[in-house]
Amino acid sequence: MSKIKIAVIGLGYVGLPLARLFATKYPVVGFDINEKRVQELRCGRDTTLEVADDVLKAALKESNSLENGLFCSSDLEDILCCNYYIVTVPTPVDKNNRPVLTPLIKASETVGKVLKKGDIVVYESTVYPGATEEDCIPVLEKNSGLVFNSDFFAGYSPERINPGDKKHTVEKILKITSGSTKEIGKKIDDLYNSVIIAGTHLAPSIKVAEAAKVIENSQRDINIAFVNELAKIFNLMDIKTNDVLEAAGTKWNFLPFKPGLVGGHCIGVDPYYLAQKAQEFGYHPEIILAGRRVNDGMGKYVAAEVAKLMIKQSIEVKDAAVLVLGITFKENCPDVRNTKAVDVVNELVDFGTNVTVFDPCANPEELKREYGLDSQKTIPAQKFDAIVLAVSHKEFENLDLIKLKKEKAVVYDVKSFLPSQLIDKAL
Repeated sequence: MSKIKIAVIGLGYVGLPLARLFATKYPVVGFDINEKRVQELRCGRDTTLEVADDVLKAALKESNSLENGLFCSSDLEDILCCNYYIVTVPTPVDKNNRPVLTPLIKASETVGKVLKKGDIVVYESTVYPGATEEDCIPVLEKNSGLVFNSDFFAGYSPERINPGDKKHTVEKILKITSGSTKEIGKKIDDLYNSVIIAGTHLAPSIKVAEAAKVIENSQRDINIAFVNELAKIFNLMDIKTNDVLEAAGTKWNFLPFKPGLVGGHCIGVDPYYLAQKAQEFGYHPEIILAGRRVNDGMGKYVAAEVAKLMIKQSIEVKDAAVLVLGITFKENCPDVRNTKAVDVVNELVDFGTNVTVFDPCANPEELKREYGLDSQKTIPAQKFDAIVLAVSHKEFENLDLIKLKKEKAVVYDVKSFLPSQLIDKAL
């Protein structure tokens, strides 16, 4: 094969860090249909905060050439000369929790239009076992006129990006790889191994790699659902869940999971992909979906607990001023995809309260577009009847809650993050 030239399709939380990493050794074209996103990146600014501006600027090159570096584009012409196409588009679920493969299919159509003999297409997007070969490959064949495993080849290497995590960056997380043939699997593994410091694991098939991805996060989802259920039980017993977990954690093999709101693009989504495929084979998964039901209901549970606290302290719930601290799906990152903090807000609004959202990380425009909610990036200049910490951003560590509270007010801490003497209850 001629010199490796890589196209990364989709420049979001997964695609950009990967494209930047590959660009240290290869010529890379980062392709995205969002022209605004491409222009921001060309100016050396990443609004997802996954790649530091100075690192991004150092990786960028001004033209699409065979020189190492990253060139960002929304022009299909610019990926014509690539021979590796890595697809990193999102794979969400709809309002009924059914997998949505539309972005993946559209990306496959795009790649199919430029696919040439000898090219290799690698998918990183989370899917159910079989999706690459059953859903994506036919699209590539149709749009390219080429024959799979004869004219072009494919692989699957599930993304393991942890948004907001500056310690476990893409090159420091062991990567699963796979290929449509033994030879292609080795080529793909060698490609990733050339930039991934932590090394790679070559799976025996694409389906094995796909299955590994969905069970990684399904396992975590089930474990968090377990401690969420424990939190509900211990709350009825007037026992602090965090105290119980600290005590149990002294055993060497106790798993350190904590209760909370489980959203995001992986843990809150992947179990549904596995469940969907299982049901197609006539099997109804019980534990996986039970865990999802528990975790999907935690937003309503938190809001109800806050309302109960207010009533116990004779605070009128209707028209009460409530401050929700944090709206992103996890701490210290701007990602609001599938955030369950929104469930807390919506339920509190249904109770008749006036909710103010304060999140220094979230993009107010994105939150408004995705959920119809307003948020502030600076501390509100008023006092509140209730304060709910939903996300443990580091900016909240030194927050002066006393100034934000009315004389009679309640503080509920979802993350057991705030000083215990300042809160009325934690999850």
